[in-house]
Formats: sequence, C-alpha cells, structure tokens
Amino acid sequence: MGRRDRFWASLLLATLAWMTGCDSNQFGQSGQPEKLTFWTPEVEPDRLAIQTTLTERFTAETGIEVEVAPIEEGELASRIVAAAAADALPDVLFLPLDLVITLSENGILDTEAATAAIAALGQETFAAGPLSLVAVEDKFAAVPTDGWGQLLLYRQDWFADNNLAEPNTWEAILTAAQTLHNAPELWSIEVGTDPTQTYTQQVFEQFALSNNCRLVDASGEVNLNTPQCVAVLDFYKQLASDYSPPGDIYWLQTRQDFQAGDTSMIIWSPFILDEVAGLRDDAPVTAELNPPLHERVGIVTAFAGPDSSPVQWGQVNYLGIAAGASADARRLVEFILAEENYLDWLAMAPEGKFPLRPQFVDGWRQLEIGVDRKAKVTDLYSDQVIDILISGVDNFDRWGFAAGKGACVGSIYGTQTVTQILRRYLDGEIETAADAAQQMTESIQRLEGCS
Repeated sequence: MGRRDRFWASLLLATLAWMTGCDSNQFGQSGQPEKLTFWTPEVEPDRLAIQTTLTERFTAETGIEVEVAPIEEGELASRIVAAAAADALPDVLFLPLDLVITLSENGILDTEAATAAIAALGQETFAAGPLSLVAVEDKFAAVPTDGWGQLLLYRQDWFADNNLAEPNTWEAILTAAQTLHNAPELWSIEVGTDPTQTYTQQVFEQFALSNNCRLVDASGEVNLNTPQCVAVLDFYKQLASDYSPPGDIYWLQTRQDFQAGDTSMIIWSPFILDEVAGLRDDAPVTAELNPPLHERVGIVTAFAGPDSSPVQWGQVNYLGIAAGASADARRLVEFILAEENYLDWLAMAPEGKFPLRPQFVDGWRQLEIGVDRKAKVTDLYSDQVIDILISGVDNFDRWGFAAGKGACVGSIYGTQTVTQILRRYLDGEIETAADAAQQMTESIQRLEGCS
C-alpha cells in the first residue's frame, strides 16, 4: 500500500498545473510515430519484464514497435502534465482510476478511442462497475484492466475460539474488538490514524461507505455533515482510541503486527496475501504458527454499518489512450486485453490484479503469486476465499466518482484534508463528531474540483 502514498502529491501538482488554462487541443501528436510509446508505473523488474514480453509479442504480430517507459508512480502525474505541455504525450498510459478522470476532464485522454476499444473487445465482457467509474456522458475515459478491493483480514482461529461472528457488520467488528482486546499484548483492531498517509484516507473511506456516508448528497453538493457521516466519525474514534495502538498508525505497522500475531483485525489490500503466506522475505511472518498464518486468516471484502448494505472500497486500473495518439495505440490496448494475452498481464501480481473480464477468472485462479517463493493462488487459499475475493469486482465503490467528482477526490487525497481533520478529532482538538463533519465539508468545498 505504501507506494501509492507518493502518488497523491504528484496528482495534486498535476491538478494545479491545469489551472494555468492550457488548451487541450494543442496536445495532439501529428503524423504516424516511428514507434508507440507506453508509459507504465509497474516498474518492478519482474512486472516490467512481463510488459516488455507482451509488447514484443505485439511487435512480432503487427510489425509496430513499442517503447515501454517505466515511470515511478509518484512521478506519473507530473510527468504527464509536462509531456502534455511539450506536445510529447505517450500513446498509451497505464493509469489508476484516481488519475483517469482528471486527465479526461482536461482533454488528455481520447475517450472515443477508449470506447471503441471496449466495444471491439465486447462491452458485455467487462464488469459493469469498473466501466461505470470512468463513464463520461455516453463514452468511457479509459479501458479497465485490473483492480483490487480492500479487505478486512481477521484471525479466524481466535474468532472461532471465542464464538465470534464474522466481522461483516459494525456490530460484529465492535463485539470482536471488545472480546479480543488485551493491550499491549494484543490489539484487537488497527485502523489508520496517520494523517500523512493515503492508507488512513482509504480505511476511513471504507468505513464511510459502509454506513452510506457519501461525499456528494442528492443535490450534487459535497456534504459530510449528515447523520451517517457523524456516526462514522464516532465509530472510527472508538476503534482508534479504545482498540488500536497509540500513535500514527499506517499500513506498515498494521501488516507487521498482524504477521507477528499482535493484532486480530486489520484493513489491507489483497497485496498482503502472498506476504501472509510467507512468500516475501522483506515482509516475513514472524509469528511461529502451525498451521501457518495464511490458513488461519479470515477475509471480509465488504462490511456494513447500521445505515447501509455491505460495501467494498476498490481500486481499479486502466489503459488510457492519449489524445492525438497514433491509431495503432488502440490496437495495442486491444492486444493486451485479448484472450491470448490478458492472463499474462494479470500474472504481474495476481494477488492484486483481479480480472475485470469475468471469463478470465478460472485462468486467474491458476496463476502464481509471491516474490521470493511462488505458489498458485489455489494452493494457498480455498475456493471459498477466492470466490469472496473475486465477487466484489463488479461492485467496487468509491467516494465521488459516480457523482462526477473524481477530480475532487484527487484533491482530497492530495491535500490530506480529511485525514488532517480526522487526526485532530481523534486527538480531541475537535470536540464532537458533528463539528469534525462540518469542518471536513467546509474544507473540501474549498478544494479544486469540489465546488
């Protein structure tokens, strides 16, 4: 999770850069390039090798050369802005959802080409949720490739020993927290409290969604000053203050504590699945357990508060085609997502790249996860667990995107507005949840893209 924290500073820079009023029509690339250029933030050597293999296969089949340019995720937004200003955009970009809408609104992405690619591949073959997140009027801003949903991981063995229900509701989470808590030997749950970390925003947003606390109200206005949001703030403070460790908690501590057996519940991305299984030397399982930790872990993909049905926070990635790109750019996108290539793309990191085309789920199940050691997903986790992981893909939820406030969400993450106010509320500087909700609302409304 930590790698994404560096992304938001650049995203904010990119958003502010567009305030200079650049004319999106100047970004077209004239003529046919000698080769296509593909920018990717998947820069790890093993992932980069897979992407290079795919593009070499494309060249062998079409005769069109492709230059794969690795761009660190934290630099991606600012590099795109600079390239646009210099009329030097790449042809194809691999992008997180959070950046797609901002780029589309500023004319950097070719929605016509993306929509045509989706149609050629078969719109009906894509999960509807990821498509809806990038819907722009009657078109799509980019083509969905893969995604992951945030998970609540818990010690299933401890829950069973104490006859505790699966933590898929606020009531069940709180009951488990009260029952298992034995600080400082055991913290019953750890939630994000570090205001400088994207992780805290993601975890808080998961709880907000779980109680129907929305960024935008029915009138289209940003409004967190609602009973649902006030209840979220109250509940989050209870979990953070009474059952989580003191200090600024973020993804690193929660993973370390869970893998050491020092906490019973955490919120994390599925990228932890290979680490829990002991396949990464730089993130070891330090608890000595037999059977091993991954066989003791329960997984909840969506949980519900008193005012909502179960919801899962999700991150989706896309292939974007730049405005003015070569017509061959669409061919490359379609090639990567074609039947004979798509599983190779997902193989970069199957634990965090769930297929967004349902017909590929069975093939995905057979892919190997891990870094220092490898194992098939199905060798480590039961069919029931895998079904749970995959089931949420069509219903990933996020603040603001469906309401057309994607750029606003980018500003929230980039400025850390919500997490800074949340921290002050947790520390008692803001006395009531209602006051915190009102301050969040007023602060967000002043951000770029949120009015």
